[in-house]
Amino acid sequence: MALIVQKFGGTSVGSVERIQAVAQRVSHTVRAGHQVAVVVSAMGKTTDGLVKLANELSDSPSRREMDMLLSTGEQVSIALLTMALHSLGQEAISLTGAQVGIMTEADHSRARILNIRTERLQRHLTDGKVVVVAGFQGVSPSTDFEITTLGRGGSDTSAVALAAALGADKCEIYTDVPGILTTDPRLVPAAQLMPSITCDEMLELASLGAKVLHPRAVEIARNYGVPLVVRSSWTDEPGTQVIAPARQPKSLDDLELAHPVDAVEFDLDQAKVALLRIPDRPGVAAQLFGEIAQQSLNVDLIIQSIHDGNTNDIAFTVMRQNLAKAEAVAEAIAPVLRGNPADSTEAEILVDQRVAKVSIVGAGMIGRPGVAAKMFSTLAAAGVNIQMISTSEVKVSCTVVRDECDRAIDALCQAFQVTCSPLDATPEPPMLEAAPDVRGAALDLQQAQVAIRQVPDQPGMAARIFALLAEAGVSVDMIIQSQRCRLVNGHTTRDIAFTVAQAEAAQARAVVESAAAALDCGDVVVNDAIAKVSVVGLGMINTPGVAARMFAALAQRQINIHMIATSEIKISCLVAEADGVEALKAVHDAFHLEGVEKVVVPA
Repeated sequence: MALIVQKFGGTSVGSVERIQAVAQRVSHTVRAGHQVAVVVSAMGKTTDGLVKLANELSDSPSRREMDMLLSTGEQVSIALLTMALHSLGQEAISLTGAQVGIMTEADHSRARILNIRTERLQRHLTDGKVVVVAGFQGVSPSTDFEITTLGRGGSDTSAVALAAALGADKCEIYTDVPGILTTDPRLVPAAQLMPSITCDEMLELASLGAKVLHPRAVEIARNYGVPLVVRSSWTDEPGTQVIAPARQPKSLDDLELAHPVDAVEFDLDQAKVALLRIPDRPGVAAQLFGEIAQQSLNVDLIIQSIHDGNTNDIAFTVMRQNLAKAEAVAEAIAPVLRGNPADSTEAEILVDQRVAKVSIVGAGMIGRPGVAAKMFSTLAAAGVNIQMISTSEVKVSCTVVRDECDRAIDALCQAFQVTCSPLDATPEPPMLEAAPDVRGAALDLQQAQVAIRQVPDQPGMAARIFALLAEAGVSVDMIIQSQRCRLVNGHTTRDIAFTVAQAEAAQARAVVESAAAALDCGDVVVNDAIAKVSVVGLGMINTPGVAARMFAALAQRQINIHMIATSEIKISCLVAEADGVEALKAVHDAFHLEGVEKVVVPA
């Protein structure tokens, strides 16, 4: 007998008929010999209706009263579903988040789960009852027992957290799509179902806008080894398995607030090649990395900084033993990239073989603006200057001078209270099939680019800027530090650019403009007419040519790349907002992610 947690979203319980269908599915699972806990969302558009009512009464309703209001939506669903189960002869009981023991921070509208007291739930399961739990909500452990809600995706988070607390055999997320798709089928009709995906890949895709699973839910699954399945509420198809690392004994205290960083990794076998002042036009990155791919050279980090006039800088890292070949490719391609082949100031090549990469790793970084800032400030306090920065949902990497690597590792391990390991020492979770180079593609049209010109090139500058953003609660996505140094009043400077959600762009600009004045930086430039297109795949590790294929696909459609940032399993490019959907289609086609069966997704 297995213990299974099943979660049904608002669409799945949007009518009496649909609630009855859910009850039939739950009852069938029980008849198969399993214990079942069910987490449900509010019916259909109930939450939207409640928000509308609140806004009709107040321009700025208090977050506490909004939690009181919105938590009622799930209570309707759990009571009705329990009644439907009773009508089928199935013993069941409905419980609110507070009754089931979901203890949270006292942070209304966006609380994180601290712990789950499962005694009552376990007792009902042992008695043979289905326990129907209100998702999206909990209660603070203070003497006042404040009702709280978990924010967007809260029912997913509730379900996976319950599965972790119960030690469930699996957590099934039922939704109105057949599983996790290679991209948004509303934008690319040829998108196809993925049979399986790792938690790390899913974290990247979820953070890039794939709305089937919320990143917080995937984070808990990864941290606690919860097997996840995403399935359709309307069919018996197997859906998509989200493969978590093997379950390890871990305290449930501070369930969502535990250490955001699991480990510090390092790689001493790195060398950097940079091309400065290359023309800012479609196809340049494709030419460069196409030649590199032809030489079967595997590239690690790729950084393209913000344009300066009509030129860009591109830097990348390779294994040190491949530096000579990579430099030869850069030397051969540089004249082709120049407007005037004889002008050596264009596409100037810089090589550095004294490079090491240090990284912090952990799924707990999601939604925590201060993690990257803490890494940068720790390195600054240790006197370590950052050369390149690469960010993802599960890792922040910096290249530093190799001689400073030991000092950087020691400082980071102390700051985050973790151990360190070589970069390739972390085992990957087992996959059900060979991992493709690219598993999925995503488009984010809700980002803005913020650039700070002429930041003094000294330890601590990036730390101070991103610490101020973190204090303001601004979450930063891509971070790029230019490779080109400029002398300003006798001091070397670099440009720093980053992306944020469009909704936070004005706040980010205000923070950065204040910091720029205090830190003697140059102008601040904001561009909110951008889009981020990304590809994600565990198989791109140690597979030469993946980046080249992506860049070539964009170049073939005359789409210019504004910025590039990569991690081991993700490549992201900023393009003009008007080119976003076409860019997504281009990369989806380039990696043959399309299929023959059209997936229909409800509006």
